[in-house]
Amino acid sequence: MELRQLRYFLVVADELHFGRAAERLHLTQPPLTVAVRRLERELGVQLFDRTTRRVTLTAAGQAFKERIQAAVSDIDDAAGDVADVAAGKSGKIRVGFVSSASYTTVPEAIRAFRQQRPRIDLVLNPLTSGEQIEQLLDGNLDLGLIRDPGDIPGLNLELLSTEDLVVVLPDTHHLAAAKEIRPQDLEGEPMIPFPYRLMPVFVTRVLRLFDALRTPPIVVQQAIHQETVLGLVAAGLGISVLPESVQRFQMPGVTTRRFVSRPQTELHVARAFGHSPAVDDFILCLKGEIPT
Repeated sequence: MELRQLRYFLVVADELHFGRAAERLHLTQPPLTVAVRRLERELGVQLFDRTTRRVTLTAAGQAFKERIQAAVSDIDDAAGDVADVAAGKSGKIRVGFVSSASYTTVPEAIRAFRQQRPRIDLVLNPLTSGEQIEQLLDGNLDLGLIRDPGDIPGLNLELLSTEDLVVVLPDTHHLAAAKEIRPQDLEGEPMIPFPYRLMPVFVTRVLRLFDALRTPPIVVQQAIHQETVLGLVAAGLGISVLPESVQRFQMPGVTTRRFVSRPQTELHVARAFGHSPAVDDFILCLKGEIPT
């Protein structure tokens, strides 16, 4: 039994006239008649009563029509859905992002993407860079926004933005009144970084700011998310070094100051190698461009 035979049957069942059905199908009548008879032989039942004056459905034909109409419609819908997914017009994208990206790039990109691709479901996962790298390599994420990723075999990386690093201080700290800060000003200060295993390159970049100090800042606590770091700083537990975009998060009891040397951090888009129109379109939105 072929899908083509089922389509032929449904048109004949709709028209109840082989000539009109053949016209709708852009066929001559003989091959249509042969196809229907072959379907009847395969089913072992008669689907139509035929006379010289009219064609009617048998009881078996009526029951068969009712059963296969939905099935053929589902097949047509599935074919259309698959084509839309392949073209990037529908489907699902699993996106990971570091918490700092939620203050800058991510919100506007989501709004723009949903306007342009409303049939694509965005599954958003706030994750550290290390967690994203693992899930991207395992195939559990389609795209990630990673801070200072370094070189990662197996992933395609594209620089999205660069921003300064800033010192985050309790607003009661003696350095809160300073206009700018030097690394040596933070000698021996209690510090709250991210865990190295979850943000290795970013943490390395921060710690290298203090390589020349006799007594670098002392790690007193680690926190996974930027909001948690801010809360611990506000509580007076220590200082931290975070991307400048943290200033958009209004945490009471916290102030930020620039470094004199203006060290920077990079936000990258990471994805597995391969082609996905939907992922390509979301990356365009991350860049502030509009997909066509």
